[in-house]
Amino acid sequence: MIKLAVKYLSIVISIYILSMAVDTIMIYETDALLIMGVVLLIVNLVLKPILLLITLPFNVMTLGLFGFIVNAWTIMIADHFVYGISMGGFFNSLLAALVIVVIQHLLKDILQPSK
Repeated sequence: MIKLAVKYLSIVISIYILSMAVDTIMIYETDALLIMGVVLLIVNLVLKPILLLITLPFNVMTLGLFGFIVNAWTIMIADHFVYGISMGGFFNSLLAALVIVVIQHLLKDILQPSK
């Protein structure tokens, strides 16, 4: 349950930070940002494993870097379903995927108790 909360928080924080930094990423409503987090979490849980399986040869050839492109695709799919938010295309989604991964790892390190 904590893993899902960390993923949700990293998605929402990343998209909010990117909307302030990049002009083409726009959030029109705060509710849309929260809904985008839920939709992207569901798309990542349901559709991402299928996409990773389909693109497995490319992922192996690029030593896992193609996974960022799959993440960008999932962000674009979630953006298509949520009104009130605009990611602005593939490269912004790719940047969002990178920032989401970085913030997710930072939150995971902060919230895990040290041994």
